[in-house]
Amino acid sequence: MHRTPRPRLRGPAAALAAVALLGGVLTTGATAQAAPRVEGQLTDLVNPFIGTQNEGNTYPGASVPFGMVQLSPDTGHNTGYDYAENHIRGFSAVHLSGVGCGLGGDLPTLPTTGDITQTDYAKYAAEFSHDDEKASPGYYKVGLKTGIDAELTASGRTGVQRYTFPATDKANVLLNAGQSLHRTLSSKVEILDNRTVRTAITGSGFCQDTKAYTVYTITRFDRPFTTSGTWNGDTVTEGSKVSSAAGERNGAWLRFDTGNDRTVEATTALSYVDAKGAALNLRAEGGRSFDRVERAAQRSWEDRLDDVKAQGGSDELRRTFYSSLYRSFLAPNIGSDVDGRYTGWDQKTHHVKGFTYYQNWSLWDTYRTQAQLLSLLAPRESRDMAISVLRIDAESGWLPKWGYGTVETNIMTGDPVTPFLTNAYQQGLLKGYEEEAYRALKKNADGVPPTDSAPVGREANVQYLKDGFAPYIKDRPHAKPGDSDFDHGASATLEYALSDAMLGEMARDLGHDADAKRYEDRAQNYRKIFDPSTGFFRARDASGAFTGPADPAQSEGFHEGTSWQYQWLVPQDLPGMVGLIGGKDAANQRLDSFFAYDKLLADPAKTAREVWVNGPYAYYNADKYNPQNEPDLIAPYTYLSTGQPWKTTDVVHAALTLFTDAPTGMTGNDDLGTMSAWMVLSSIGVFPVQPGTDTWGLSTPAFERVDLTLDRRYYPHGSFTVKAPGTSDADRYIQSASIDGAAQSRTYLTTEDIRSARSLAFTVGSAPSAWGTSPADAPPALG
Repeated sequence: MHRTPRPRLRGPAAALAAVALLGGVLTTGATAQAAPRVEGQLTDLVNPFIGTQNEGNTYPGASVPFGMVQLSPDTGHNTGYDYAENHIRGFSAVHLSGVGCGLGGDLPTLPTTGDITQTDYAKYAAEFSHDDEKASPGYYKVGLKTGIDAELTASGRTGVQRYTFPATDKANVLLNAGQSLHRTLSSKVEILDNRTVRTAITGSGFCQDTKAYTVYTITRFDRPFTTSGTWNGDTVTEGSKVSSAAGERNGAWLRFDTGNDRTVEATTALSYVDAKGAALNLRAEGGRSFDRVERAAQRSWEDRLDDVKAQGGSDELRRTFYSSLYRSFLAPNIGSDVDGRYTGWDQKTHHVKGFTYYQNWSLWDTYRTQAQLLSLLAPRESRDMAISVLRIDAESGWLPKWGYGTVETNIMTGDPVTPFLTNAYQQGLLKGYEEEAYRALKKNADGVPPTDSAPVGREANVQYLKDGFAPYIKDRPHAKPGDSDFDHGASATLEYALSDAMLGEMARDLGHDADAKRYEDRAQNYRKIFDPSTGFFRARDASGAFTGPADPAQSEGFHEGTSWQYQWLVPQDLPGMVGLIGGKDAANQRLDSFFAYDKLLADPAKTAREVWVNGPYAYYNADKYNPQNEPDLIAPYTYLSTGQPWKTTDVVHAALTLFTDAPTGMTGNDDLGTMSAWMVLSSIGVFPVQPGTDTWGLSTPAFERVDLTLDRRYYPHGSFTVKAPGTSDADRYIQSASIDGAAQSRTYLTTEDIRSARSLAFTVGSAPSAWGTSPADAPPALG
């Protein structure tokens, strides 16, 4: 999901653990390049600064895989950190990788020296230089120009900071409870004793105001402070122990004497339940030195990255690949406390039973790539994530669309939760929950949430079920905060139809044949918005008339895209879509135009950067592929269905050049790992061409060999290898393929193929071949 930011209104690891602090730190200068790789340590290949400039909106700070805490610097950009800025306002505890609007940034903490004279973090922000900045998975360090060094690391539910001050009796740590990246509605700070500070922060807003949520924190210092106080608004009060504010600046300051001991360490624990939960999380995960926590964080990342071993490729490709893999594991995030309690979307406290509760659901984005990557590489966590989504339905009455913390934001449109959950089902992650999931999905697909509930669900479902399309109604008042399907009726129709197809597959598998037939029929509703006079999809108004400009590059009613980009979003029935266009020859001509294929062959990288890409938020008025946004992420794989699979490789490899080892090396917002997962899967050569099913399309890998270590509970062999000896820019065309030595002419695999086989091998050459060109080789239509 790419939202225009406001104010736009829019084994080896264990052996290397002892040297992790030295060898595992990424060194960055003005270009934020990765440090030279230490053989066997994959974390050294990760550059957390990729995507921190030009609206990639990633963060460089410290976290562990799927951790509740993401401790990272905020520089003034509305989503946190911008590499182009040179002042840090604080190191806050909550961030999401690649969101497009202000979200999180709770409890920015900053070390200072001298008297406390400012309470606005925009004014007391500390200057820094990238020459004094380092980051690696689970670790961040910066030298502030105030003479203070700040280091960050994290565990699952805590963030740990270490500050090295100059010798002074006025070394301060500022805990800002009243300012964040979103709108803070209220805050309370309490200094409990001479080492401990507690806060409760209630916030609202993600691209707009939404229902409020509260995060509780407790911070414990490794030594007593000499004095302390609070601030409220502009007033600083020494000796004050408690301060509360409603939307005003509010915080606590702690002072240390660093004349003899110059370091101060602090551990902050979070809870989305209550102060007790934060204290329990601190007790369970706190009490360790900074160095011990940092080494554990590095090991957790090394173990995660070590499940994917890529051989071959350039040094930059390896760095961008492992950096993308790293970002793919940053979310969703743990939402339950160590005692198993979590706050449900009914705002009541619940207990987990046999699973970890997760939160933060950018479903419009992640259902296309990241959900599938996690189902492959992190199936246990993926199962818990799917169960967590089912708990949202059970506790709040409806499935989510874009959930943050304990609330629904209703950001983006369509029905993304359906392919997210049907993917979990098709990958075998919902055993024991199949019927519960199906009931929730059926309710969502056949109805609309009640007016007194937060979710909008399939907002245009009444009209869609009656007429077969969601109408595009300009300037219709929004009944609930967030985006409206009526503002994007054409794309909502395509998204609904896609979801109907995926639910029909699940219904058929579970024996609900009447439902399956109904959903399969509805999956053809994409045809209802096809305008034969233009040969493209087009929005229809409430009366059924086509509306908006006839030019498909100027089309209205499509969310963050045009008809040119959305025309390929029919993965359930590409043969049918190709038939509407006029057959394979016409479809290939249109695809070639869409990708500027002739220019691409002459200069792939230049075409990607100068023809496809027109700015991070340039969604509209375009007739070309937009690799910076979600609507056409699957589009390069359409050639698998038009008899020209070699062109998929050409387009994919051109798009991969957009991922670089630099702060600008992200293509658009990362959207909680969506773009990163696209890069990982496309580099491996196995991509989910029908999101919500178990179908994986094939293209030439970017590496000569990739060994995947898989969970034996889901993949009996425990591994799967993709091989393409000799693959290169020159030799990138598949000549033949085999699975465990048996010829494979199909341009796709199923998850069962991955489970039952040990390897997929490609023979590559310098020119296209006849491999995969037969109609029988294409991914099949559903239903």
